[in-house]
Amino acid sequence: MRNEEDSLPTEGMLAGIRVIDLTRVLGGPFCTQILADHGADVIKVEPPQGDEVRDWGPPFLDGDASYFIGVNRNKRSIGIDLTTPAGRELLLALLEGADVLVENMKPGTLEAWGLGRAFLAERFPRLVHCSITGFGPDGPLGGRPGYDAVVQGLVGMFSINGAPQCGPTRIGVPLVDIGTGLYAAIAILMALIERQRSGRGQHLDVALFDCGHAMMHPHAANFFLSGKEPGLTGSAHPNISPYDTFRTGTVPLFLAVGNERAFKRLCEIIGVPELAQDPRFATNADRVVNREALKVELERALARHDGAQLWQQLIDAGVPAGPLFGVKAAVEHPHTAHRKMIVEQGRYRAMATPIKPSRSRAPLRRVPPRFAEHTEEILEEARIDPALRARAEAQGALPRSRRRQG
Repeated sequence: MRNEEDSLPTEGMLAGIRVIDLTRVLGGPFCTQILADHGADVIKVEPPQGDEVRDWGPPFLDGDASYFIGVNRNKRSIGIDLTTPAGRELLLALLEGADVLVENMKPGTLEAWGLGRAFLAERFPRLVHCSITGFGPDGPLGGRPGYDAVVQGLVGMFSINGAPQCGPTRIGVPLVDIGTGLYAAIAILMALIERQRSGRGQHLDVALFDCGHAMMHPHAANFFLSGKEPGLTGSAHPNISPYDTFRTGTVPLFLAVGNERAFKRLCEIIGVPELAQDPRFATNADRVVNREALKVELERALARHDGAQLWQQLIDAGVPAGPLFGVKAAVEHPHTAHRKMIVEQGRYRAMATPIKPSRSRAPLRRVPPRFAEHTEEILEEARIDPALRARAEAQGALPRSRRRQG
């Protein structure tokens, strides 16, 4: 029987949109991979040494680190030395046919090259130009380099992540970088929609610092309302209880019980229905105040249960619960396969896009590119003047190789 998806269009929702990608490391490439996954033609313009995360390993695949492999599929690569006059001319030639420019240059770099925001807006009035920086171009921290963990500390993420016994801790995924990539992709899509009405592009200022602050819910909201400094709560939630890791007779489980019905059902399933009638635990507000006493009572009851069996029983009954999987167990879970969350081609294997449109779903078109792999086809499409190409080659503006590791 033919799968319904076999008959879906395969161009993607962003087919026909061309993106010039000057970004490196994580936030920018994560943003442009989202666009590429859904059909945009993303041309990754790399410096002579390549995107530095190509070397952030091991592990490596054909000389490129997993860090690079994970955020650069469906793109084409060309190496251009933008510090040379000819390199900048080549960039302008590529921008002639582009809809979007995404860059994470240090503020002032493009201006120093004569390619600042005002110049680009005048030369390419329909261009959506997204600048991703650490702190924005000005202000007390303006122009400084931004790094995920540094910003996590500055916006308060360290201060609410971790348990009292271990102290403040970095969130284990680069949440600020990834969140910034998501915000940048959203901003670009909104600007493209607005361009349909106005006929004009615009500049988008997206900073890690701002995005980190924006993701501090509910801790910032709690502070604004109460004036109290949020503290370390380990795995617990400051506004909901029970919402924490609990010991069972075998493996630990995470329970995320956000309403009275679910709490009552939890108590029934684990054999202590009387807890739902206890005045200390009658409402969520009561349970938050008495969270430590509640945890003692629940773990006493949970000790009689096999956690591996209990979590399925709970979730089947509508009580949010789950085991604490490692990465191997998570990616190998049958539901991961059912949701088609792993994409493969040859030796390439990665997490797929979580965006699943009913139409226009684009397949994997390209594995992450080797450095400058698509130089010839990109230059040919741009119809680069032979004299410009000769100048570029004479100035070393078109690097063709890089140091390989692994």
